[in-house]
Amino acid sequence: MAELTERDLSATSSASRPAAAAGVPDGGRSAHAKVRSRKDGAAIPLDEVDKRLMNHLQSSFPLDPEPFARVAAELEMPLDEVLSRTRRLLDGRIIREITPIFDTRTLGYSSMLVAAKVDSEHPHRAARIINSHPGVSHNYLRDHEFNLWFTLATPPESALGLDGTLNLLQELTGATSIRQLPTLTMFKINMNLEMEGDTAALAAKVEAVPPRELERQPYDEHDIAVIRALQGPMAAVERPYDAAAAKLGLSTEALLAHLEQMIERKILRRVAAILFHRRAGFSANGMGVWKVAPEDVAEVGGRMAAVRGISHCYERPTYKDWPYSVFTMAHGRSKDECDAVLDSIATEHGLHGADRAVLYSSTEYKKIRLHYFTDDYADWEAEMTAGRIAARSSG
Repeated sequence: MAELTERDLSATSSASRPAAAAGVPDGGRSAHAKVRSRKDGAAIPLDEVDKRLMNHLQSSFPLDPEPFARVAAELEMPLDEVLSRTRRLLDGRIIREITPIFDTRTLGYSSMLVAAKVDSEHPHRAARIINSHPGVSHNYLRDHEFNLWFTLATPPESALGLDGTLNLLQELTGATSIRQLPTLTMFKINMNLEMEGDTAALAAKVEAVPPRELERQPYDEHDIAVIRALQGPMAAVERPYDAAAAKLGLSTEALLAHLEQMIERKILRRVAAILFHRRAGFSANGMGVWKVAPEDVAEVGGRMAAVRGISHCYERPTYKDWPYSVFTMAHGRSKDECDAVLDSIATEHGLHGADRAVLYSSTEYKKIRLHYFTDDYADWEAEMTAGRIAARSSG
């Protein structure tokens, strides 16, 4: 069992704590905000063809010179319709982006989930500071005494590293406690919302896959150049890979062959559409956490990961006041739907009462795809470290 990482800041001078972040009103949101549900489904009308298209684009976007033509053929739809619907879904902010999904850990970046206790009356102030770090991809307000939950990544060349960055963020936000929850075993990571099926489909089992490798994999300067050229949103055009290939001085076919190799080397997971889950109608997300005996974690985690409605499943450290070793993320069109998915897991594994908990998010402060091999990380460290030194000197 890992020891609780908790630093008492109650005696810290208020002068060293940040005031309200610029541009953020003082009102803020309480840490006890209600779990939101979108009563009328998606933010824009979606028909069954839209839903079928989104399911397909989320699963895998083809590594093909003309990927939308492949999608059109597989769905037996005209190419023009596939493109026009995709553009409408992008413009309507249902699809967040179509993008390559690189593996943070295999690229040598250190990362973890972090739970923090911040000012419950003004959590947005701490969230704004945390969001400023380029390696924070997700940041949610959740209904728990540890009310701010975020994921943080730092590059291999980071001067502060993960621990140093967390210490600085704790000081800047005035968080009274931070709990580090790194991934010990990754059973599943597949943000693929089921747009066509009902609650029963979300609770159904799908084929389980072996846990993913978490160790750094070899890569070279050409891999870095490919990542820099391709990361970020791809255009909904007939030949979306051409622009990155031209930037690299490669043929599109050569770029795609290299991407296939990156998948084999576990650097690239896939290329896929990422949705704005709330605007797509999935307005609730519940983090189900489970108290599982150490000797059963491998088997139970694998079975939980096989549930269609679970997008993420990890083994994480336990603490004296946090006995939950397996984390599962469920997304649903309502809180009731999330509960149904998580209740089905509880029933299957006989985990009830104190053996489980569900933390719902009430506010999404940040959700992005990370960009790798940029100067943003070093710039943030330099700026924030200089600010800390200046604040201490003036104090």
